Amino acid sequence: MKDREIPRARLADGLLATLEEDRFRPGSQVLIVDGTPQSHVDIDDPRYLSFEYVRRIGHGIDLVAPAGEPVTAVHLGGGAFTLPRYVEATRPGSRQQVVEIDSELVGFVREHLPLPKGASIRVRHGDARAVLERLPPGLRGTTDVVVVDVFAGARTPAHVTSVEFYSAVAALLSPRGLVAVNVADGAGLAFARSQAATLGQVFADVAIVADPQMLKARRFGNVVAFASNSALPFDRMPRLIASDPVPAKMVTGTELRQFTAGAAVATDQTAVKSPAPARSIFQVDRKRMVD
Repeated sequence: MKDREIPRARLADGLLATLEEDRFRPGSQVLIVDGTPQSHVDIDDPRYLSFEYVRRIGHGIDLVAPAGEPVTAVHLGGGAFTLPRYVEATRPGSRQQVVEIDSELVGFVREHLPLPKGASIRVRHGDARAVLERLPPGLRGTTDVVVVDVFAGARTPAHVTSVEFYSAVAALLSPRGLVAVNVADGAGLAFARSQAATLGQVFADVAIVADPQMLKARRFGNVVAFASNSALPFDRMPRLIASDPVPAKMVTGTELRQFTAGAAVATDQTAVKSPAPARSIFQVDRKRMVD
């Protein structure tokens, strides 16, 4: 695709959004906001998840209920609707709510990458936490999956990282339900450790998934944190993540307690936004994402 043909939109916050073709996977598009890759969508095969952390969240969704069974899902952060498309493709008939603060982004994505026809995907506009508190009462105690993937540019806002926020998320979950949180962090993993400790303050069971180099706190990347009001249904998770193009490790139990030892629990008074990544980390070989 020539540069002049790349779809572009100026968002409400002034950031520039573009949709660029993935030259390694024809028919796929990458949503980039302010220079940060936000989403990858394969319109022809929405079951395909390119980004490593999204693939790991997809495994969690796969395990929450028997294969093909519809679920109720709430997605905090819309992007290009990669995971709502995945849920619809793998669990037809699922009820889904997507919360996205930027109406311009939603319109831009839906114009160029339309949602599946007939899918029960409702889009609500507004701040994730504010809309969370206004969701229909029928979702309380009946939601099987809550995905928290909220970013302002390349950073997660502080108000969606606290005990108070996660307590509101916990109230949505069905007895089998889980929350999946995309946690972006860098060397030292102080933010990821704090988020895992915060989730442990709210939920009965917590696990984190990341590639081993990330867990050694040597580079910036994504840790996926999972939590549930009951035991996570993750007996098959280690095998699934080990077979991914970029193998990952699941950390639970004693090892997770060691990981979070001394980490501060975030409250509305103490929460901070995620650290800013260096721009250079996004100058990666796209082939690595899609192999």
